[in-house]
Amino acid sequence: MNFAIRLRELREEKQLSQKKLADATGLSQSAIARWELNQVEADASDIITLAKFFGVTCDYILGVTDY
Repeated sequence: MNFAIRLRELREEKQLSQKKLADATGLSQSAIARWELNQVEADASDIITLAKFFGVTCDYILGVTDY
């Protein structure tokens, strides 16, 4: 599983729109949309922000591990 799919799944599990996730994390909605469409890669600092928000590891959100 790749980052784009994992991010969308995590966001949908929390029933968040891209806009609500952006507001909660301080990231931009357009960046979240581009990541979910696999158009661009997220920076390390953004991945850390998302992992902390969702309470998962960076390895998990990147699809390296399934736990």
